[in-house]
Amino acid sequence: MDDELNALRRARMRWNTPLSEPHADLLLDRMGLAEGHLADLGCGWGELLLRAVERTPGLRGTGVDNDVTSLERGRAAVERRGLASRVELTEADAATWDGPAERAFCVGAAHAFGSTKAALDRLARVVPSGRLLYGDGFWAVPPSDAAAEILGPGLLTLPDLLDAVDDAGWRVLHLSTADQLEWDDFESTSRAGWEEWLAGHSADPRAGEVREWLDQRLREYVRDYRGVLGFTYLVLGR
Repeated sequence: MDDELNALRRARMRWNTPLSEPHADLLLDRMGLAEGHLADLGCGWGELLLRAVERTPGLRGTGVDNDVTSLERGRAAVERRGLASRVELTEADAATWDGPAERAFCVGAAHAFGSTKAALDRLARVVPSGRLLYGDGFWAVPPSDAAAEILGPGLLTLPDLLDAVDDAGWRVLHLSTADQLEWDDFESTSRAGWEEWLAGHSADPRAGEVREWLDQRLREYVRDYRGVLGFTYLVLGR
């Protein structure tokens, strides 16, 4: 897809994770934010990072991602919300960013490090002493062959994920999971930008490909991984 459609696809998403506003507020509360440095590795457009900085005097933020389209959206929001002196969004590989930081987010970005275990180990170097908000998918129930093929071999069960947390030297300070409404909203908003575009551009040469993607995504979600794929939010301490 071209840059225009890439930008539109996530246009209706608040953030690229199944997370409600109240749940996000709870997680930010649990992070114990204070003045210092907060890094968001795999930040996307950085909405959660911006909200953390807005609510915390003296906190500065660094977001790291290699998705140029998402970073452009985030930088526009930084300027619009008057945060340019406190937030920097950097185009880089999240897995190679060294830190250190007193606080960090890594939500839905374990793939950038290669695996859940590799992410947790690396993040322990980024936050040698402090708190990490770590968000990751897990198998809520045993997957079908179709679900396993769609989502790949790297997912763990929640108990196995917690074992990886322990092995990396983290303590679990808070654990919560996305509920079904959060998942349904996430999946719906991930399609909404293109659905809106398609409604007004049915004769566009790109319309067939967009329609095919939208139809396949909805089928796979409902038939293969709705209620099977979970997502957990862990506030971890060291």
